Amino acid sequence: MTPRVERAFLFGVLIAMGAAWGFSQPMAKLAVSTGYKHFGIIFWQFVIGALCLGAINILRGKRLPLGPVQLKFYLLIALIGTIFPNSASYQAIAVLPVGIVSILLSLIPMMAFPVALWWGLDKFSVTRLGGLVFGMVGVLVLILPQASLPDPAMIWFIPLALIAPLFYAFEGNVIARWGTYGLDPIQTLLGASVVGAIVMVPVTLATGQWISPLPGYGVADLGIVASSLAHVAAYVCYFWLIGRAGSVFAIQVSYLATGFGVLWAMVILSETYSNTFWLAMLIMFVGLFLVQPRSSSDQEDAYQ
Repeated sequence: MTPRVERAFLFGVLIAMGAAWGFSQPMAKLAVSTGYKHFGIIFWQFVIGALCLGAINILRGKRLPLGPVQLKFYLLIALIGTIFPNSASYQAIAVLPVGIVSILLSLIPMMAFPVALWWGLDKFSVTRLGGLVFGMVGVLVLILPQASLPDPAMIWFIPLALIAPLFYAFEGNVIARWGTYGLDPIQTLLGASVVGAIVMVPVTLATGQWISPLPGYGVADLGIVASSLAHVAAYVCYFWLIGRAGSVFAIQVSYLATGFGVLWAMVILSETYSNTFWLAMLIMFVGLFLVQPRSSSDQEDAYQ
């Protein structure tokens, strides 16, 4: 493969990954559209993820370590990487437009920067601090009354939608600080899916949020399966791309995931947005550009 062809291939993977991540947002909206609750959706997300990742792990000829240390790590990743953020996100997306939630998810790198500074994992940078400021301004523009939100009452669900990017930011810093105990990305995600599914069984039953796997199936069931598959595919591609092209290249998916999330919402859900929404999106993208590392030496990959 020539350098030009390889570069085009890597950009193709990046675009496909962004499209998959963005696609998971309107699918999540469909999953909650008929009354399915967050715990039930999260359980099946874990199950579908475990089945897909388990098949990949078997094809690779690798085992899943199940020692006490690994089990604790799987539980931690399941909690801060899926259970806590998705519980909040599914409740928020039931009320908020998908485009709003997609834009707010672009705050992950901006939220990760102050956490990294706090834990001593990164160095202070005026440029990246400026990116954080742009992100805050973007949120303010987004939630101005009579601006981007179709209903001013939706403003009370914005803090709920901000929980997901905050936990994702902590997840990345947790891995950067303590590593993955010798686990590769597939093993980590598989272990977290298996442990997460086990944890969620009593939770879904106790809260009355169990979703039966028996027919018949509707749009909400399609949304659960599609969002879960898109999520797994995007994560696998993301970690593969980090190893192939580096984290600085792979992290550019943040723009694409946000953009595709908005695009898919317009196409699938017929969402429309105000001029203020597009202004907020532009400001967020500027902040995203400023806060991201400029060279591979600025960010160590926990999986390498």
